[in-house]
Amino acid sequence: MSIFFEIHQDLPRGGPGENSQTRKALSMLADLPSRPRILDIGCGPGMQTIELAKQTDGTITAVDNHVPFLEVLRQRAQGEGLADRITILQASMFDMEFEKGTIDLIWSEGAIYIIGFEKGIRDWRPFLKKGGAIAVTELSWIKENPPAEVKSFWNKEYPAMNGMEDNRRIIRRAGYEEVGHFVLPESSWWENYYQPMEKRIGDLRQKYVKDETIKKELDGTQQEIEMYRKYSDWYGYVFYVMQVR
Repeated sequence: MSIFFEIHQDLPRGGPGENSQTRKALSMLADLPSRPRILDIGCGPGMQTIELAKQTDGTITAVDNHVPFLEVLRQRAQGEGLADRITILQASMFDMEFEKGTIDLIWSEGAIYIIGFEKGIRDWRPFLKKGGAIAVTELSWIKENPPAEVKSFWNKEYPAMNGMEDNRRIIRRAGYEEVGHFVLPESSWWENYYQPMEKRIGDLRQKYVKDETIKKELDGTQQEIEMYRKYSDWYGYVFYVMQVR
């Protein structure tokens, strides 16, 4: 895991996304209270946390289990003058303790895969108030019958990956009303994530030139980037927005 965090250290985001897409998903929730209580799960370095604070008058609890990410967020929040509205909490998404029925909005960009899409939206639902909402991004097949190479890659790397319609059915089975969904554009992958990551991989190859174990890890990460470069028409991150009625 150490090389994983070294690869991701100081990247603008912990996964694909961009502020315009955060705003787009947030705009779908027209009936949020004027000062919502927001829970950002798996916040990473917190680019979307800062954007949520800028776009609402609410308070945000940002949760992650990796302290260096939280320190980046803390510095960003202080620099933006938002530290008084963002509470930073080191915790696992598997073991969060919040009072039931107290959260207006749960947010999770690029992180729900850790707990699993269905388990996440089911386990987190009790935290929501009546009428509360969840907005998450999840890696999903966006076309049927993908080529064998990319299908094999993701069957190994993320076997729980579903198609969009499968995830929409999961949302309904979990007792939510779907507000909407949309596929993140390719810019959400490249600008704040894969482009700086490729540079980082190059730097780490120089740093660990004699370490074959780390070289294999870097090769695997580069392979993921190449899969998206070749097959972005077939899969992507999808923003799913849902609400408890």
